[in-house]
Amino acid sequence: MPINALGYMGVRSAALEEWADYTQRLLGMQLADTGAGTLSLRMDDWRQRLVILDEAGDELAFMGWQVDRIGDLDVLGARLDTAGVTVHEASRSLCDQRFVDRMIFCHDPDGNRVELFYSPRMATDSFAPARPIEGFLTGPYGMGHAVLHVEHVEPLVPFYRDLLGFRVSDYGLSPYGMYFFHVNGRHHSFAMIGTGRRGLHHFMVEYKNLDDVGQGYDLAQLDDDRIAYTLGRHTNDYMTSFYARTPSEFFIESGWGGRIINMNDWEPHETHVGPSFWGHERVHLPDEQRRVMREMRLKTAAEGKRTPLVIDCPWLYDQITR
Repeated sequence: MPINALGYMGVRSAALEEWADYTQRLLGMQLADTGAGTLSLRMDDWRQRLVILDEAGDELAFMGWQVDRIGDLDVLGARLDTAGVTVHEASRSLCDQRFVDRMIFCHDPDGNRVELFYSPRMATDSFAPARPIEGFLTGPYGMGHAVLHVEHVEPLVPFYRDLLGFRVSDYGLSPYGMYFFHVNGRHHSFAMIGTGRRGLHHFMVEYKNLDDVGQGYDLAQLDDDRIAYTLGRHTNDYMTSFYARTPSEFFIESGWGGRIINMNDWEPHETHVGPSFWGHERVHLPDEQRRVMREMRLKTAAEGKRTPLVIDCPWLYDQITR
């Protein structure tokens, strides 16, 4: 498929100092640049993965999706144009800001800016995390995943599935619509939740070591009202994670052990279980909404649903195969 990974993300926020502290102290990202009203951060050998723009709004500014070949941009651009989507070719200056060789961009039906790019530029020095971590799981899986609030999922599914070529991993129709999509072996790099709102719900960064998640959880608990979801494990991508409030109006999920799927034989399916095997108490929600989510977890547990053993535990599998 032409699009192979979520390469980078941009966020608008006037709270650059708070974001600098959050991304370094809690997440362990490396500060790359603070010039020209932006905060640029690294997660690996790329020049940048996350950009915070000093602009009002506290919202998603753009998502950058990587393609395999430069010609894929022409194919995707023509497909979008034929469907009536306005497509722009990025200027040389904008490509330099994103540290890519070529880029086109458009907006999805909810107004979210989607950037499609070819050939990211690498840093000349090694990644140096701001706190001691083994590193982030990126490479062919991209920077993580992004999840959007949408008013209704149905109008957006054709845009991402049929025009951009994202593949459905799984979906739910009740109590609200939600779709999870993959573009590589990561169970999902993108998802939409029909909450009736618009904007970014969260994005996820995955660590190479579970202890780095746990130590980040300890650090996050030192801040008042920082934790949004307690530590838990998801039912669809098997991610062990917690969610923390950011300086903006969305969360960041810090995870480990996410599911890697075989795209060649994966079949999309409707899911009827709750989002978590255990944990992920939504402490940010009102009591009644927390109760509903808690009962879904308890029902999943009472039915004996669990993550498959060994093969889906990266740390244990690595030890066995050495």
